[in-house]
Amino acid sequence: MALAILSRTGASLLGGYAFLWGASSVGIAALVAAGMAFDAARTLCMMVALLAYLGIFLWVWAARNMLRVWLVLLGGGGLMSAAALLVQQQLTTGA
Repeated sequence: MALAILSRTGASLLGGYAFLWGASSVGIAALVAAGMAFDAARTLCMMVALLAYLGIFLWVWAARNMLRVWLVLLGGGGLMSAAALLVQQQLTTGA
């Protein structure tokens, strides 16, 4: 029982942070690529991430399958971070 609570706590705090790090990164990169100023894109994405963090936190505690939760949060966060890195590299090289 303690391991299940520890897993949910870790997923909701650390996994949610990792997922939203990737989502914010890819969102900022996409908005800058679309022509929005960096500061405005960052502010917009951080405001949306704050609301999304609450949803992710609640979803983690309501989910039955913790393996799926961890895969979605860490896998999705990693994939979005990689996509953001590619977009940022394209923006900085001028391609």
